[in-house]
Formats: sequence, C-alpha cells, structure tokens
Amino acid sequence: MPNLKHPSTKIPANKLLLKLILLGLLGVCSAFLSTYRGTIDPKRTPESASHDLTDLNSIKNAFENQISNFQVKQIGWVAKIMRDDNHGLRHQRFIVQLASGQRLLIAHNTDLAPRVEGLKEGAEISFYGEYEWNNKGGVVHWTHHDPKGLHPNGWLYYNKQKYD
Repeated sequence: MPNLKHPSTKIPANKLLLKLILLGLLGVCSAFLSTYRGTIDPKRTPESASHDLTDLNSIKNAFENQISNFQVKQIGWVAKIMRDDNHGLRHQRFIVQLASGQRLLIAHNTDLAPRVEGLKEGAEISFYGEYEWNNKGGVVHWTHHDPKGLHPNGWLYYNKQKYD
C-alpha cells in the first residue's frame, strides 16, 4: 500500500517557506534602504530641505541592526547637554531626541567648526552628519566641513544659525 500523507501537512510547510522567503527579502530591502546616502545640496539650509530628511525608520533600523557609516539628516530636540570631550580632537557633545523617541549622541568637532552657542535643553536642532552605531542609540559625527574634501560636509542648524 502506498504511503500517502495527508495534504494538510504539506500546506503549513509551504506557507512557512513562503514567509521565510518574504522575511528575507524584507530584510535585504531594509538593509539596502538604511544605507542609502541620497544627495544633499550643501547650499540649502535645513529649513528649505526638510523634505530630504532621513526616514526615522531607517535610523531605527540602523540601531537595531548595528549599521554604521551612513549620512543622516534629521531634526530633533536637545535632551541633554554633556561635558565636552577634550581628549584628542575636541568635541561638543549633547543628546538629541528624535520624533520617534530614539536618542542620538551628537559629537560636534569644535576644532574644525564653531561651537554651537547658547544650546539649551528642549530646543530644536537640525543636523547632517555620519551615523555610527552604539548600544545607546547611535552617534552622529562629521557635523562639520571636511578640510580634506574626502567626506560629505556636515552641519548643525540651531537658532537660525548654521554651524559647519
């Protein structure tokens, strides 16, 4: 007598395989989109370029998947002002909270760009720089010009003034 299996046992395996394939494709698409670098016109101010902001889900995905080295442009609120880092190149440091709730450390090189004056907790700030993963939400650096011209020029925009 032939060994016949009930067809219902085959259907869940096919559905599981289809779900795994779709999940894999979604992961590949998310990884690709999170590393998209887009083009930025450095002559435009953050206010006039607000439609070019990095998608908040891309930044969240970068944190969740430990992705680094991609340009981000976003608006947030100063959640905490930290002590300057004076070891090696000097950096002004503060925590920014995004609309998504994610928090990022901004490390602004004050040897290459002017210090952000009058920075206050709760104030809105726009930024463009390079995202680096860390276990606390991420760090954004390169928020200044690159004197060697090898890296995209970043900036901070606070209180109607651009710091680059």
